[in-house]
Amino acid sequence: MVVLAAGLAALPYLGSTYYLQFATKVLLIGILAISLNLVAGFGGLVSLCHAAFFGLGGYTLALASPKYEAASLFTTLPLAMGVAALAALIVGALSLRTRGVYFIMVTLAFGEMIFSAFHDTDIGGGSDGAFIYNKPAVHLFGYVTDLENPRIFYFAAVIAFLLTCLVIWQIVRSPFGHALIAARDNERRARSLGFPIYRLRLTAFIISGALAGFSGYLAAAQYGFVAPEMLGWHLSAIVLVMVVLGGMDGVAAPAFGAAALLGMEEVLKGWTENWKLVEGAVIILLIILFPGGLRQLISLVTENLGNQPAGEKPNPKAVREAGHA
Repeated sequence: MVVLAAGLAALPYLGSTYYLQFATKVLLIGILAISLNLVAGFGGLVSLCHAAFFGLGGYTLALASPKYEAASLFTTLPLAMGVAALAALIVGALSLRTRGVYFIMVTLAFGEMIFSAFHDTDIGGGSDGAFIYNKPAVHLFGYVTDLENPRIFYFAAVIAFLLTCLVIWQIVRSPFGHALIAARDNERRARSLGFPIYRLRLTAFIISGALAGFSGYLAAAQYGFVAPEMLGWHLSAIVLVMVVLGGMDGVAAPAFGAAALLGMEEVLKGWTENWKLVEGAVIILLIILFPGGLRQLISLVTENLGNQPAGEKPNPKAVREAGHA
């Protein structure tokens, strides 16, 4: 975590504004992936409506922002997270009464309902979306932080990302997190031990939804625009791929999946018009070779390097064989 924080701190001084904004986007989508992993990875529940909570956070900022001046971050951010959490409470209270593929389908249906509410009506500009003309203002000790500056906004995204990792880490290592994981691994045994399974999962779902709204709020502030596509199931599916690609057993691992997927798209778009075909093939290959995601690959590489005698290079064949094990 210390190395990661140091790398994030040095990035603004190493690249152009374009790459700085791209890194900001990766961090914000990484927060969304981490929030989904609380439910999918540690809770064992595959949700296809998390983009709806993400989009609700962004739309709350758009609807609460004055047209010709900046909204207050300390007012609109809690409001956005509260709206997303309330939506997660309603969706979770109903969908968590189902299991397996039925849970997936119910969350998908709720996500599409929320998408249609913004796409097919005049709420938030309808299918055209809405602009946010000024980024939220941060008033602190008499000073106003200029989030219009890409470097300052990037550091705000870094702080948000690290805080999200810290929150999820604390949750996972707490008795609540242990009970949530126990329910994932063996629901019948956890129930026999007296764990309130429904309440545990609903609480995790609400926290996850609030963090998704947090990510959507910041993403809307960065883009200066919100559209119904932010709420659609397509984004939920992409973020789920990021979670699986990064690794579902680590707190920050889904963010590495987000960085890998977005980075791969950035490279492939400039290389071929059929970049989605190549991207899909690479994802399938990685998941087959490394079921534990990039987290497993990184662990294999670091362990292999640590076991090599001085001056000896790692054997790529051994790394591949270890991935099959």
